[in-house]
Amino acid sequence: MQVCVRDESASGQSLYEISLEFLSERITVRELLRERVHHEVREFNRQQDKLIFQGLVQPTDAERTLNGSKLRAHRPLDWEAQFALALEGFTGNAFFVLIDNRQAEELDEEFVVGPTTTVSFVKLTPLVGG
Repeated sequence: MQVCVRDESASGQSLYEISLEFLSERITVRELLRERVHHEVREFNRQQDKLIFQGLVQPTDAERTLNGSKLRAHRPLDWEAQFALALEGFTGNAFFVLIDNRQAEELDEEFVVGPTTTVSFVKLTPLVGG
């Protein structure tokens, strides 16, 4: 089952979009995160000259930029480490996940995906100064 996953701004503007494939139509938020992170890291690692990582979470030792996270030099990223960061981000409210415009609350929450399912990730920006 293919599902379109997008990052959106708080105002609903689409910022980034990918299509993910799932074997089952019933998945958890944890499985969604795992597949998304695995896909992003695999695509980044395949391009040896790429320094900007456009992903859900920022790799360790990377600088945040407008277009993603910039690494000092290309190095292969570990998808499992990125997945652990994504799990922390979800539980720590660094971003939230909307599935058909309903906010996912738990990592093990199950939902059904189909051709019309919309999945949106909204990253929350920390306020400066307190």
